Amino acid sequence: MVRPVANPAATFPGTFERGPAVVAVFATPVGPLHAAAIDDGIVGLELRTTDEAFAASIGARTRRATIPAADPAASPAARAHVAVLEREVAEHVAGTREAFDVPMVLEGVGDWDRRVLEGVRTIPRGATASYGEIARRIGSPGAARAVGGAVGRNPIGLLIPCHRVIAGDGTLGGYGGSWFGSREELLGLKERLLKLEGVVLPPRSGSRHP
Repeated sequence: MVRPVANPAATFPGTFERGPAVVAVFATPVGPLHAAAIDDGIVGLELRTTDEAFAASIGARTRRATIPAADPAASPAARAHVAVLEREVAEHVAGTREAFDVPMVLEGVGDWDRRVLEGVRTIPRGATASYGEIARRIGSPGAARAVGGAVGRNPIGLLIPCHRVIAGDGTLGGYGGSWFGSREELLGLKERLLKLEGVVLPPRSGSRHP
């Protein structure tokens, strides 16, 4: 179910350079999921955030204001992407969808992060890969820590499945970047997302090796 969101367009007065992103919030078994869409696809997706923080994140990265999906001025194309996303997320949670088909747009993302996130997108449902494996996949062996930084900056969580990237010793590693919550809470969220896909990891040891 989509709930209404505030329209904090005044957060960045006078700094927007592009048309607004359409935003909505979905209820999921792991908490509210904030989504932002433009005519070309989904441009932002975050768990563990607030309306204000999400709008600020979208504004800082894409130079776009935000407008609620329910607003009559919202782009029909962007609203359609939001509707598809809601259906596909429900199917993903129910275990009836292997991959997302809704288009996504890595707007305001640097070349290195883009390379890493494209590598992360190759991890299928029910599988995991280490930071080192992703580094090797994108032709940068030895760059596991830099991969970890890019994964932490993923602006389209879940669709680009950074929860499937784990530590080299098979434990969870890290999760969530600047999302709200303690490290333990964020690792618990990552664990729940993986369990939804049938992935069971060894007990947490506190290891943070890449």
